[in-house]
Amino acid sequence: MSAAGADGAASGDADDSARAVFALLRERGETLGVAESLTGGALAAQLTAAAGASKVFRGSVTSYATAVKRELLGVDEKLLRDRGAVDPEVARQMAAGVRSILHADWSVSTTGVAGPEPQDGHPVGTVFVAVAGSEGPVVAARLRVDEGLDREAIRMLSVRGGLELLHSRLVANTTGATGNRPKGMDVCSPE
Repeated sequence: MSAAGADGAASGDADDSARAVFALLRERGETLGVAESLTGGALAAQLTAAAGASKVFRGSVTSYATAVKRELLGVDEKLLRDRGAVDPEVARQMAAGVRSILHADWSVSTTGVAGPEPQDGHPVGTVFVAVAGSEGPVVAARLRVDEGLDREAIRMLSVRGGLELLHSRLVANTTGATGNRPKGMDVCSPE
């Protein structure tokens, strides 16, 4: 995701993405849950700012602490011990876990390093988002974040990236399209 998205346009893009996600979910009669780490509740805040959110949004878990990822969301303890919380498989398990506990049709998760310092051997700007739905595998993607962005810009790009990945999965699920992936992210192969 480019630095251009780090200015005020990022919020507008996230607003547009949230509205598009809600429109698709309302049309389909489906619900959404969220699991967040580095975004610290910003994704849920973005979603609940949209009018009519209560018709679709079930809730969120802000699992900032690794123990919460394990104890509440069911992320594998060995995975967390071996790789840390900044990992595409952790993002997948967070999405699957929150979807299950909130009884949501769809879920999105965020995990990564917003800074100001590296974490678990990952540089600032390493971000993974994942989406789980009732059909198909849980999809995780690594966001491409420009170097030099500050903490808040990385968090806002993570919100937007999660919404865009969710939107692309909803569209693909509706139309049957394959390979539909937003720009600025690389899909991570399941292990």
